[in-house]
Formats: sequence, structure tokens, C-alpha cells
Amino acid sequence: MGQSAPLVFTGITPEQYKKLTARAHVAGIDLNGLSGTASRFGVEIAWNYSRETLELTLHCLATPFFVQPAEVNARIQTLVKESLG
Repeated sequence: MGQSAPLVFTGITPEQYKKLTARAHVAGIDLNGLSGTASRFGVEIAWNYSRETLELTLHCLATPFFVQPAEVNARIQTLVKESLG
């Protein structure tokens, strides 16, 4: 249903990206490769990671009617923050 603005995280090293993808996998979202889309329970996200610029973009493309895109963004930000800490 809903879509949000992309979230852009800078300064993400390849090691941090690897840790983040492992944590996402545990949460049930497979971020395979440097870019793509994934969905679970009606939430669809897209991602793109650049090793050259150390920039990660995560974009909530769709949510079911009972989940607000802002909730998904908050969970994404928490996941990234915890993975970097």
C-alpha cells in the first residue's frame, strides 16, 4: 500500500554491510548481493550498496494496509544503527 522516501546511509564499509546483511537475514529479509528487492509479509524493500561511495540506500516500496511506511523506516534505521554499533 504505502511507499516512503529512500533512506540513505553513508560511510558503510564492506564489513559493516556484510554484518548488516547477516542481521537482516536473521530478521527474515535476504539482502543478497549489492542491490535488489525483497519482500516479507507484504513489506517490500529495495536496496543498493556502493562499495565505491560506501553508500547504502534502502527504500520501502510497499506495505500492507495495516503497516505504515514510517514504521518500516524506523525498523530499518534501528537495524542499521544496531549493525554499525
